[in-house]
Order: sequence, then structure tokens, then C-alpha cells
Amino acid sequence: MTRNITLLPIALLACATLAQAELYKSVGPDGRVTYSDTPTAKAQPVDTRKAPVASVSGTALPYELALVARAHPVTLYTSDKCPPCFSARNLLAKRGVPYVEKIVSSNEDIAALAAVAGEARLPLLTIGAVKEQGFEEGIWNRALSAAGYPQTSQLPASWRNPPPQAAAPAQAEPAPPPAAPVAQQRREPAGLPAEAPPPAGKAPPGFRF
Repeated sequence: MTRNITLLPIALLACATLAQAELYKSVGPDGRVTYSDTPTAKAQPVDTRKAPVASVSGTALPYELALVARAHPVTLYTSDKCPPCFSARNLLAKRGVPYVEKIVSSNEDIAALAAVAGEARLPLLTIGAVKEQGFEEGIWNRALSAAGYPQTSQLPASWRNPPPQAAAPAQAEPAPPPAAPVAQQRREPAGLPAEAPPPAGKAPPGFRF
């Protein structure tokens, strides 16, 4: 019993040391990004204090994939009438890339797409600051690998991406104008006829056509 009590602080200290271990990011000659807890000459430390926690279904990403998704978030711009967009979705699903999809269907969406890419061409893939317009499987795969996304899916089976949303942020509807106050009805003294309206074709006093 005494031995176990003596070893307990040492075990806790070892766990704390592992929990505080640094994570490093390095880029190979082929552009591939790797993460490791072993520093190298060209490796850079990674801030691991925050990372994407969970999907809309509450499922957490694997730790290393969460780091990549935080450093290089992926957004896919698509449209309903866009056959290459289906291929783009399939590629991201095959590689297990968590992403946000934005639908382009209105003039406001087209303007938002052009503001991001410079032209209205679909599909558009953004990986952090990198933009790939028009679906090219080889180019998109290389861009995803360069960002550090794995070649094969590491997503949990229960992972769900956020539902697609419009490319242009929804505008809040303006509040209706306040109702005009009801004019107070004019009452004539009892027994007197109401004032007759001005003759047709003539302006009321003080007004000119």
C-alpha cells in the first residue's frame, strides 16, 4: 500500500508532462503537412489550446484532424444545377474532409461568390486562404494534402457536416413603418350642413397645380 501511495505523485506528474507536450507542424519537400510531438529544424509549434470540438450531431473530430480543420477550414460553394459540384462533394466525403457548404442560387449569392473568388464560377473550394475554382480532382487533392488533410477518411461514422446555407448572409427584414395616426373626425354643430368639397378641377386655397 505504501509503495502505491509513493508512486502516485510520480504517475500524476508524468501524465501532466504528456498533456503539456508541444505539437509541431512541418512541411515536406512535396508540400505535405505533418504533425508530430518531435521538433525538427524546420518544424513550427502549433497552438493546440483550441480546436473544433464537435459536429452538429455532437461527434468530436479526431484530435489531429481537428487541428488541421481549425488551421485550414474548408468551404465548398455549389449550386443545384452544377454536375461538377456532385463530384466535389464526393471527393470531400471520400477523404473525410469536414466542410461547410454554401449554396449559390440568388443574385445576392452570385455577388457573394464573386466577392470571394473574383468571378462567379462553380464549384469553388476554399482551404483556409487557398481558393480552387472549377473542379479538378488532382489539383483539389494536392491542395488538401498540402493543408494536412489525410488521404483517407478519419471521420467518425456519426459525423455530420453543418446543413448547407445560402452564400449570401440572410438580410433581416425591415420593420414595418409605424401606422399613421387616425385623423380626428370633424364634427359639425348639430343642425348645420357639412362643408361642401371644393369644385372638381379647382385647387383648394393655398395650393397651385
